[in-house]
Amino acid sequence: MILMHGRGAGAWDILGLADALELYEVAYLAPEAANSTWYPNRFVAPIETNEPWLSSALRVIDSLRERIERAGIPAERTFILGFSQGGCLTLEYIARTPRRMGGIFALSAALIENGDKQREYAGDLGQTPVFIACSDVDPHIPLARVKHSVTLMRGLKADVTEQIYPGMGHLVSDAEIAFVRGVVLGATKEPPT
Repeated sequence: MILMHGRGAGAWDILGLADALELYEVAYLAPEAANSTWYPNRFVAPIETNEPWLSSALRVIDSLRERIERAGIPAERTFILGFSQGGCLTLEYIARTPRRMGGIFALSAALIENGDKQREYAGDLGQTPVFIACSDVDPHIPLARVKHSVTLMRGLKADVTEQIYPGMGHLVSDAEIAFVRGVVLGATKEPPT
């Protein structure tokens, strides 16, 4: 599982989720952004204002995914989990490079797409489980953007679970951890012999 931290945090912060997940058979890779931010402006800012940092951050995910594949782990057993800015980056990555994976988890996040320049996405996520979860009052992620991200992921043929938590704020809940754990356990369970 690739873990992508949020703005102002680091690898050690997001690795705390590994402890909470209690999935001891899973290997975790947690890159760290320079100066604790993957890109300088908000995810709703024009995309070009977040370059070249955004492209650099997307290459980090891509290089980790390639490293995992070279180690012999198929994409169907690989997961990406991101929180906040890391979750936005995760959705952007999977929208640009759609393929079947074990699961995508975007917590308190939405796709990086400024509303004044709608983009077209093409490809097939092959029913990859995609979990997009956020509070209805998140101070950083507008609910309309979450809904739009859900629609776009469904258009890429993902098996999307949308969860909006009333009044939760900008954090990771126990319910989200339980959901992620269930998806990973279901995907990594060996078939009976």
